Amino acid sequence: MDVYEAVASRRAVRGFTDQPVPREVLERVLSAAAWAPSGSNIQPWNIYVVTGGPLAELKKRAGERLDAGEPWDEAEYVQYPPHLKSPYSDRRSAFGAQRYGALGVAREDTEARQRAASANWQCFGAPAALFCYIDRDLGPAQWSDVGMYLQTVMLLLRAEGLHSCPQMAWAKFRKSVAEIVSPPDELMLFCGMSIGYEDVTQSLERTGRAPLDETVSFIDGY
Repeated sequence: MDVYEAVASRRAVRGFTDQPVPREVLERVLSAAAWAPSGSNIQPWNIYVVTGGPLAELKKRAGERLDAGEPWDEAEYVQYPPHLKSPYSDRRSAFGAQRYGALGVAREDTEARQRAASANWQCFGAPAALFCYIDRDLGPAQWSDVGMYLQTVMLLLRAEGLHSCPQMAWAKFRKSVAEIVSPPDELMLFCGMSIGYEDVTQSLERTGRAPLDETVSFIDGY
């Protein structure tokens, strides 16, 4: 699979089979992803990969919290500005309409939306999960480095025939994740990532992208 095909076929998959992901494949992907760029090569990502019994336990704990109606953990970073302006708010709304519309969930059906969202904390059935932490002392440029690293991981997973779903949703259950992976106090959970083989029976239409002229300006002599 060349890089263009990997980019074109990568998407946030929200339905996986329970087929195990071989440890050697994950090691190969993460070894190669270490070559992702970072300012002054500081490599600010801290990664925990969870599978098997520990992942089953994490899913169990998350499910119990949801069933008990426990509140989400206090946010440690802002996922979206409180007043998201256009065109970003428009794109977010369009994504929500497509996602929940494909599931047959009406916009006003809050309970059904919550049930659909709860699949996040079951990793959409995936047998492997990655949790990405960043040091609390680092700044926006290092968060950008982490994003480039995660994209590299996702493209390499595609080269291995795997799919993924990056999930900031796990930050809402960060304490449950910490109970499983035991990160040092100086690290903050940025996101999780479900990893596995796609369940094609649950495949949804890929979310579209803005046309090039909305996001790119060429300043040249052509």
